[in-house]
Amino acid sequence: MSTVNTRSLKDRSLYLVLTEEYGNGRSLREIAAEAVAGGIDLLQMREKSKSREELLRLGGDLAALCRRNGVTFIVNDDPLLAAELDADGVHLGQEDLQRCPVDRAREILGRDRIIGISTHSVEQFRRASGLDADYLAFGPIFPTRTKDYSIGTAEIREVLRLATKPVVFIGGVNPANFEILRKEGVTFVALIRDIMQAQDIAARAGWYKEQLKKAGGTRR
Repeated sequence: MSTVNTRSLKDRSLYLVLTEEYGNGRSLREIAAEAVAGGIDLLQMREKSKSREELLRLGGDLAALCRRNGVTFIVNDDPLLAAELDADGVHLGQEDLQRCPVDRAREILGRDRIIGISTHSVEQFRRASGLDADYLAFGPIFPTRTKDYSIGTAEIREVLRLATKPVVFIGGVNPANFEILRKEGVTFVALIRDIMQAQDIAARAGWYKEQLKKAGGTRR
């Protein structure tokens, strides 16, 4: 069964988006295991070019790892795949919402699973806040190789003011700029490369977890 039976994200603060493109040739299963050991709270499988068979094999292993360790397992883009893997939920980008509206994703996953939505502006954030989602992602905050643009930090406080559900900030987060986020009141972040490409993945994840605790707890 899934690691959660409610849609609460209480006490969740550190989110790893796992994608082979940024693994520097290392095994995704190994990276995930080290990140879990370091204290990540959520793990998203974000693979856009693998076959469904490959996704089912990888997702099955990641789901089992997360289940054993109390980590929330999220599948990117595909509610049907999330349901087949008995994942804790799905994350939908703005383009995904055109193909599969939130109401349809909810029909597929049921009431007790998590739905997250990416937003890239205050206007998108306002619209998504009214949908049946459990958390919203906002970014990319800083320049990152995963996107060809960034939106900066100017709207963080407005987003937090408007927020009625958990908000995870994503995009180019690293130890050099984390203090900027902390000063803006951020307590929930998602990362890709800075954890995946760390020499000591568990230690890097642990550093973020400790900093997030110092930032004022894990939920605003």
